[in-house]
Amino acid sequence: MTAIQFILIAIAAFIVLAGLFMVIRSFKRRNHAAAAAVNYDKNGIPIIPRHERNVVDQPDFDDTVAGETVITPNRDYLHAIIEDEPSAKSHTNIDAQLTKSRADSNEDSVNDESYARWQAEQQREDNAEFKALTQDMQTQDEYEPDAFSTLMSATDSLMPVIDTAEEPSFDDNSPILDQHLLEPVDQAQNGPLINAKDNINITILPHQHPGGPAALIRGRDLLALIDKYGLRFGAMNMFHRYEQKDGTGMLWFSMMGITDSGIAPFDPHSVATNSYNGVVVFLSLPHPQALRSFDSMMSIAYMMADDLNAMMLDESNEPITPEYKQRLRNQVRDYGV
Repeated sequence: MTAIQFILIAIAAFIVLAGLFMVIRSFKRRNHAAAAAVNYDKNGIPIIPRHERNVVDQPDFDDTVAGETVITPNRDYLHAIIEDEPSAKSHTNIDAQLTKSRADSNEDSVNDESYARWQAEQQREDNAEFKALTQDMQTQDEYEPDAFSTLMSATDSLMPVIDTAEEPSFDDNSPILDQHLLEPVDQAQNGPLINAKDNINITILPHQHPGGPAALIRGRDLLALIDKYGLRFGAMNMFHRYEQKDGTGMLWFSMMGITDSGIAPFDPHSVATNSYNGVVVFLSLPHPQALRSFDSMMSIAYMMADDLNAMMLDESNEPITPEYKQRLRNQVRDYGV
């Protein structure tokens, strides 16, 4: 049995006991009223109202105004006396009995009026007591909680207080959420890179001076060119050039860095402080806009090489000639999408 069930049983038992108490009190009040309705004369004989007397073949008892007991014969008893008495005394006895009967009738009328007044007073007292009891119960109801309120209070005291915290809104950027939301967009926008079967690679290396230190591309200079030519950091930790400089539209080509360990993607947190031996730009094939992407890649690669004082090399690390460039373009055009 749980604590709540025990409390409910206790409340139900309290209500039943209160009801029994009210019933017993009502019975006691009625018995007390009945006992108070009987009056006694100075000899200890109960004074019974006329309408409550039993009609028997013997005299009834009745009280007088002065409290004296008077024996009043009933009607049948009078008739028997009249028949048994001699005729000489009949008239006298009858007159005496009639006179006495009239006196008894007057006394009964007085007694009936007194009893009616007593009943009215008793009724007023009962009504006043009932009204006072009703007001007391209403007052108790106002100040005492009902069963439901008591149960709720007990439940609150048994249940532990649970601290709640306000849930934060998702107004700020969430990398994990953004990744899931942008995944369908990445699939369509970066489709050529994700589904690549072949690549056209162009290497950009700084010019080396004989006898001097190895020429490198500083990360700060590279970031400046990336911003200048509209590349965006994105899929596979590489920089990409899209159809629009703001990063929208179809992917055209991508770029990776060349370090002492070889060709590798970029770490966006350390690009500005790193130095690179060179960069590689490449076009992924098949591509729905292959020729436009190739022309854009070659144009930006020439401008970046000029800004970095670098040279453009093919896959054999040989300088790119106009003939080689045209051959690559024909290869891209003939590549089936």
